[in-house]
Amino acid sequence: MSSTAGAPVLGDVAHRGAVLAVLAHPDDESFGVGAVLAALAAAGAEVRVLCLTYGEASTLGASVDLATVRRHELTAAAERLGVTNVVLHDFPDGHLGEITPATLDKVVQDSLGDVATLVVFEPGGVTGHPDHQAATAAALRVADRNKLAVLEWGVASTVADSLNAEFATTFVALDGDGTVDIAVDRAVQLAAIACHESQARDNPVLTRRLQLQGPVERIRAHPPARSADTIS
Repeated sequence: MSSTAGAPVLGDVAHRGAVLAVLAHPDDESFGVGAVLAALAAAGAEVRVLCLTYGEASTLGASVDLATVRRHELTAAAERLGVTNVVLHDFPDGHLGEITPATLDKVVQDSLGDVATLVVFEPGGVTGHPDHQAATAAALRVADRNKLAVLEWGVASTVADSLNAEFATTFVALDGDGTVDIAVDRAVQLAAIACHESQARDNPVLTRRLQLQGPVERIRAHPPARSADTIS
């Protein structure tokens, strides 16, 4: 069950400490969780991004050195969002699901530092993309082992259903217990999206998704897992 009373959730996350978004591609931090990251930064959280690929396999903005283009776009977008640190890895775009879980987990683990909360796409990857799913799965495993909080981002079933019907996409809805709809100001997110010129220039699905969502984002927060000896 979702509600629109979720604004305090982001305040609680920001108060807990540093936040790390674990993502698959440059632009996931803007096109996806951009409004959430911007809101967390505005609430005082130190926001960091771990991106696992350069996004070089994208069919949008294809160029001789798309990887370099997307790296520069990510750096610019992160600055707009208020992200304080970006770590970019060069795992093969489109093949994260083929990387051993232990390898991805180590990369996430090595990026934790003093992070208190991991921000991720919901487990279905939002769009159903295997790379998104692999990035989230690694983050969830590391969060569980380190007793960290997790903040999932996704879209409502009405948004997913509309996009799938209109564009034959494979969006997966974030529904069920714990989901909340929060009001967001998209101004910062839109500025960050504009930095990803290679990917945003001809992207009707993104445009329509933002239109359908309006000034609302759907999230689900998971508190830190309790250790076994604290469970009665």
